[in-house]
Amino acid sequence: MKVGIITERLNQQKTGVDNAIYNLISELSKQTGIDIYLISSQKNNDLFPELKNISIHDPFKRILKKTSTYSWYLFINYYLSKKNLDLDIIHNPDNSSLFINLKNKKIVTIYDIMAFKFPKVSDPVTRFRYRILLYKTLKSSDKIITISNHTKLDLMNYFKIPEDKIKVIYLAANQTYKKLGKNEINEILKKYDLNNPFILYVGGLAPNKNIERLLESYNIIKNKEISQKLILTGVKRHNSTSALKTIKKLNLQNDVIFTGYVPDEDLPGLYNAADLFVYPSLYEGFGLPPLEAMQCGTPVITSNTSSLPEVVGDAGIMINPYDVDELANKMYEVLTNEKLRKEMSKKGLERAKLFSWKKCAEEHLKVYEEVLGR
Repeated sequence: MKVGIITERLNQQKTGVDNAIYNLISELSKQTGIDIYLISSQKNNDLFPELKNISIHDPFKRILKKTSTYSWYLFINYYLSKKNLDLDIIHNPDNSSLFINLKNKKIVTIYDIMAFKFPKVSDPVTRFRYRILLYKTLKSSDKIITISNHTKLDLMNYFKIPEDKIKVIYLAANQTYKKLGKNEINEILKKYDLNNPFILYVGGLAPNKNIERLLESYNIIKNKEISQKLILTGVKRHNSTSALKTIKKLNLQNDVIFTGYVPDEDLPGLYNAADLFVYPSLYEGFGLPPLEAMQCGTPVITSNTSSLPEVVGDAGIMINPYDVDELANKMYEVLTNEKLRKEMSKKGLERAKLFSWKKCAEEHLKVYEEVLGR
């Protein structure tokens, strides 16, 4: 079976979706009966030297002086409509970017429909891509993979996609997320100059992440004289203004620490060092950070909305993300109850065992076989 996987996203700084694509390909390459071709504007030999590449260069590069992800995707649709690649399947694990009909079997992975539910989170080009092209992508695909039952229901409700056309395959946390020894943890604390116990949040500051209410909840428990700082990781973007204003309004400049972007190799140390991981997001297609935290044995508080209950189950504490007082009370309860923290840590480690990239890859292979009628 020859499967072409579009990997253009791997040519940038890796975040959640990019890491998911990388880990999926890593595990798929270990499966038998599949020959993987990586389709991109440049060869991914540094990431996957053992795999074949189909390099399709963006002609707009001469004008833009660099390859733009958006212009490349427009061109790849045109290119694939004219060329008949010797592939059984083309799989685009990057949402709505492959919207044409293909002679090959076509599979697309949809992570969420954020641009519909939280349009302010996305830049104008992304909103256009979703709102104009997502429906075309869904209709022209032979099979749709989603990463949670919540996203599956969104696709069925918003776009009237038949249930049997959608397959739910859960993501997983990388195996580097695990319990670490004191020396490894101390190295990370030293690197980021962290000298106080802390509560950790991992992710961006976009509106759907609900950071303003997290800050308000933290302000409540800070006034109860807890010793923990609040660590926020992630890049400050155009839609981070509200969170920054809230910090200033609540006078939390000395209590909230921004680390900026944290590379994958440092995150396990931060998870391990945290007394508590809090993720009060309003909407997630899956929500990898809570799973990463659980796999490190860190107690987790997260929202009872969207896909997050599917990931955390009964291993974490679920809260109404709109209720500032409830979040504050649960944070304070966990931070002041060592027995509870240990129980949550144990449950989280057990829950995390249900998810693996090997299982994810095996289920993808079954979808490929199903689409080909094997």
